[in-house]
Amino acid sequence: MRALTWQGRRNVSVETVPDPRIEEPTDAIVRITSTAICGSDLHLYEIFGPFIDPGDVLGHEPMGIVEEVGAAVTNLSPGQRVVIPFNISCGECFMCRRGLQSQCETTQVTEYGTGASLFGYTKLYGQVPGGQAELLRVPLADYNTVPVGADLPDDRYLFLSDILPTAWQGVDYASVPDGGTLAVLGLGPVGQFAARIGAHRGFRVIGIDPVAERRDMAARHGGEAHSDDDAVERVLSETAGRGADAVIDAVGMEAHGAPFIRAAHHALGHLPDAVTRPVMDKAGVDRLAAVYSGIDMVRRGGTLSISGVYGGDADVLPMKTMFDKQLSLRMGQCNVKRWIDDIMPLVEDAADPLGIDDLVTHHASLEDAPSLYETFQKKADGCIKVVLRP
Repeated sequence: MRALTWQGRRNVSVETVPDPRIEEPTDAIVRITSTAICGSDLHLYEIFGPFIDPGDVLGHEPMGIVEEVGAAVTNLSPGQRVVIPFNISCGECFMCRRGLQSQCETTQVTEYGTGASLFGYTKLYGQVPGGQAELLRVPLADYNTVPVGADLPDDRYLFLSDILPTAWQGVDYASVPDGGTLAVLGLGPVGQFAARIGAHRGFRVIGIDPVAERRDMAARHGGEAHSDDDAVERVLSETAGRGADAVIDAVGMEAHGAPFIRAAHHALGHLPDAVTRPVMDKAGVDRLAAVYSGIDMVRRGGTLSISGVYGGDADVLPMKTMFDKQLSLRMGQCNVKRWIDDIMPLVEDAADPLGIDDLVTHHASLEDAPSLYETFQKKADGCIKVVLRP
């Protein structure tokens, strides 16, 4: 089959690799019909090279048609159309029963002390081949698939794999009071959906992003949108000086700013993996500009909800300010299956209340993936969301 593979920092290529096969009786093989490039994929493209091997298949936002099932699979059959959540979970363990599928005790990567395994996402999360490919092996397939109907196009369902539940969880964790104000930092795909979900719930939404096309898209769906120039002052001035009731950080570790840390990330990318891994694992730091802004623009007693990915264990936070402002902090990988039942009626609503049909800016073939990784990272050509058709 053809698959998008990691080859080095800022170097991905589509290669012919062996077809996946049934390895356990609980597996299924899915022929991918659509697969997206996620902002989290850019962390692999830029930073996490020491935890990836050349040839690893990337991608964690896929859907397709079931082609083959193992002997123990009872809920699926060939020909069924499914979305595949990005985290791999069992649905039965202590964590899964509590709606914490991203912490699944069956698939936790204990070697690295991390949570549930993920498709296409480094040794830290199981090094499981991903879905930017023609075929995907899905472990524990009865639980790790979301059957969908046949009447709507892929683009309406595809984002159930990651970014739509991620945004939903971010808004849920934000605990915005009725009629309150939600600030969203970063209007990439997750930020777009977070802003729309906030507006759908009746909140005032203030979105912050340096890219005009992203601001324009957010404004089409009920949000106010501003550049990141003087963002803190802007939010404070719009909220009687108090700050927003809640702030969602939909940016993560590669936020603009912190040039010294950016230079350190670049330097680490040129060192041998054996040297870099322990540094990143124990002493890694992130570019925390978005977190710092969020702390400053949320009101006292408010909530900072973090959906953007962070990977450092030596980050410095302004604890005095956070304590003094009595902030609540929620964060974490999305527990995709926890939110599907809440979101599915909105996805299948003919009125498209979350504007799902207005998100993808680039459709392309799998063979075009390498150039579109670069386009997406550079935010060039108005690129907000890329969907590939293998």
